[in-house]
Amino acid sequence: MATSRDIPETIADAALRVGVHPPAGQAVRAYDAVIVGGGHNGLVAAAYLARAGRSVIVLERLGRTGGAAVSTRLFPGFDARVSRYAYLVGLLPQKIVRDLGLRFAVRGRAVSSYSPTARTGRPTGLLVERDQSRTRASFARLTGSDKEFDSWRRFHGMTRHVAERVFPTLTEPLPTRAELRARIDDRYAWETLFERPLGEAIEAAFDDDLVRGTMLTDALVGTFTHAHDTTLRQNRCFLYHVIGGGTGDWNVPVGGMGALTDALADAARSAGAHILTECEATHIATDGRTAEVASTRGTFAARHVLVNASPHELARLLGEQPPPPAEGSQLKVNMLLRRLPRLRDTAVEPHTAFAGTFHISEGYEELETAYRQASTGRIPSAPPAEIYCHSLTDPSVLGPALAREGYHTLTLFGLHTPARLFTTDHDATRERLLRATLEQLDSHLAEPLADCLAVDSDGRPCIEAKSPLDLERELGLPGGNIFHSALEFPYRDDDTDNGDELSAAARWGVETAHPNILLCGSGAARGGLVSGIPGHNAAMAALSH
Repeated sequence: MATSRDIPETIADAALRVGVHPPAGQAVRAYDAVIVGGGHNGLVAAAYLARAGRSVIVLERLGRTGGAAVSTRLFPGFDARVSRYAYLVGLLPQKIVRDLGLRFAVRGRAVSSYSPTARTGRPTGLLVERDQSRTRASFARLTGSDKEFDSWRRFHGMTRHVAERVFPTLTEPLPTRAELRARIDDRYAWETLFERPLGEAIEAAFDDDLVRGTMLTDALVGTFTHAHDTTLRQNRCFLYHVIGGGTGDWNVPVGGMGALTDALADAARSAGAHILTECEATHIATDGRTAEVASTRGTFAARHVLVNASPHELARLLGEQPPPPAEGSQLKVNMLLRRLPRLRDTAVEPHTAFAGTFHISEGYEELETAYRQASTGRIPSAPPAEIYCHSLTDPSVLGPALAREGYHTLTLFGLHTPARLFTTDHDATRERLLRATLEQLDSHLAEPLADCLAVDSDGRPCIEAKSPLDLERELGLPGGNIFHSALEFPYRDDDTDNGDELSAAARWGVETAHPNILLCGSGAARGGLVSGIPGHNAAMAALSH
């Protein structure tokens, strides 16, 4: 088992050069790697490094590991585990699960999504299921023909082709742009996803507003932008949402999201990694060969420091000028229901509608209107959102009594709610936005959601809402951005192959300005979402030395 050790004199001399000194009488402990942050990516990196025989310590600010990927019993008196901040698993490679021997599983959803709407005053909607014949019938019911369904299949055939070719590269050294384009080998797919604003392809492929909106939503999760943004932020977000697992499927973590991070912490500890909770890193210093991390529980020296925090936080720890925070844009709402609500659209049963992703106010024009309103500092008049009911797919998140009585967890992810909306009168703004969002949901229900909410042992409705600024305060996400920074395309520029040998960190997309400081969190290339990919890639870069 790897253990910490006293620093040899030669490393101690180097430590003096980097400029971080422990308090008088306190020993500096040395490891091959110090990992700052015990979220899922940091735990992945720790497990890989420890399994390779490196001595590793993880420093976690909070009293538990897991970061945003945790399960919590939120509501007093109820045995219900809610995936509080992160909800679904799509990008976690099975390679990581196998390599680390994780006792963790996901469960697929028979329903992809349900998008309710009203046409000529009649409630209806679009139901996308695994069963293609039922999906075709739903498209025909909504649009009156098979045309949109045939276009839907062609578009998803294109994204499936891209997923099959791009996803395996995420745990390989970072390809160049030209290499990735050659690997995809499809001009239309490349131009649609990598070169032109996504809205152009959506509008060319589909005529129906709700079909267009349902396709666009994956481009806007946690990303404040619009279909025709020339910076292609929407394309990058869309790409990561449609390539997961090589299929684009999004699955429910069995036992809740915390089951993943608990399994990762067990794997890291079993391999010999040390994990210190309630240990906040306060400063990092490095001379490029040796680094030291000062923390609230001591000082640690290492050959490598892997930072599972945002680029903004890394700069602060290094005493450098941080980049502007990347603004987050989401409202997160967790609920416990006594029963699922009935729908106005009686053609779809609630247990079917809520089994996938339930879209609210996510027609194409509704999304554009909400973006324009939020851009001017206003709460959208019809806030778009999507809902997930994990307990329909994985009843194990509920205690046996709750499951028998028909209780369900419900998590809601609101779009186009940028952090700037909450800078004045935060709590009142969050409550107004929550009310407006639930009013949009109620417009598609045959009964108010409030009538279905459980009431906790303190007499309060079982519902909590979190703004981007709440996430900044609770999880240390600058600006509340769930991706730490703007997502990047999964390639490096072609001109990086100019004859100079790339560092291991650059080859794996985890480099910083300092050779022995690596990004292993969502702010690395190919970061974002619950994937473990940046943790894997940072570990591979560190093991190259």
